[in-house]
Amino acid sequence: MKLIHQPRLDTIRMVEEAVRTAEEYPNKRQLWLSLPKKIMYQTFCVILDYLDECGKIHIDTDGAILWTYQPELVKKAAGCRRL
Repeated sequence: MKLIHQPRLDTIRMVEEAVRTAEEYPNKRQLWLSLPKKIMYQTFCVILDYLDECGKIHIDTDGAILWTYQPELVKKAAGCRRL
């Protein structure tokens, strides 16, 4: 797939924040429509793929998007050592 638009850092952060603060775990379309700024759907999908690969989100078989990134728990599990 040839990318037309590369996501900018502020756009990635906007999507992260939307997933992290969602009261419900929306599907892709619901999340895309709820964003404060409109972005191209292709760019949005690239961001979700990136967040999934980084382990910050999980997309289940029903399409629900779950925020999984918990740095506090990682630090606690590592015995409060610096990471």
